[in-house]
Amino acid sequence: MTALAGKNALVVGVLNRYSLAWAIARALHEQGARLFITYQGERVRESVQKLAGTIDGTITAPLDVTRDEEIDQVAALAREQMGGLDILIHAVAFAPAETLSRAFIETPRDAFRATLDISAYSLVALARAVAPLMEERGGSIVTLTYLGGERVVPNYNVMGVAKAALEACVRYLAFDLGPRNIRVNAISSGPVSTAAARGIAGFLKMEHLVAQSSPLRRKTDPAEVGATAAFLCSDAARGITGEVLHVDCGYNIMGTGTLAP
Repeated sequence: MTALAGKNALVVGVLNRYSLAWAIARALHEQGARLFITYQGERVRESVQKLAGTIDGTITAPLDVTRDEEIDQVAALAREQMGGLDILIHAVAFAPAETLSRAFIETPRDAFRATLDISAYSLVALARAVAPLMEERGGSIVTLTYLGGERVVPNYNVMGVAKAALEACVRYLAFDLGPRNIRVNAISSGPVSTAAARGIAGFLKMEHLVAQSSPLRRKTDPAEVGATAAFLCSDAARGITGEVLHVDCGYNIMGTGTLAP
């Protein structure tokens, strides 16, 4: 029997077939989970629905994580269509493009607010909405972070601050939801060439540096992130919560001289 047989998973953050969220969705499906995938607006609706159509039984719905009423609607649909949830994958992050190409100190207040709302607070809002759907048999919540939340990565800027906040949210949510048998963890992936990552100035150079400097001397494979998420959502990880698990070919253990792109 596959590790996630009979489990229902909500995956938030799929944009296209290169998304880490899609790699995770595929891994969850391969382990037996039934999927509910959300998409952000009409711009990506067709591409996400096309991907979802490759996996039988997958539900899709629009979701703007800045709107509590839409989060509540998605939770209600999960209850109606699936009877509950066992897994939430949070793969949502956003920062205005201009904040990723100039000095952090120049970050405008509205850009800071929007980045923290979408990239960090959305995890809190989603967790609050889905927790009642997980209480009967417990659940697992997994989000995606990056080393730029722990150390300075040039040009990551306000997104690094948001990831630091996100990781703190993981710990506080793990504390709040632990008594309800709901675990909360984060995966810190190495640089992967997604649509969002390519918006960071100097990303390709950074990706090459990480491949050269990491102990495994290669780039992170999205399938590795997917497999780790499937593990964290399985009973094999039932004693793990509040953790940030690095899946970056070991790059995070290296000295500071290897960071600047």
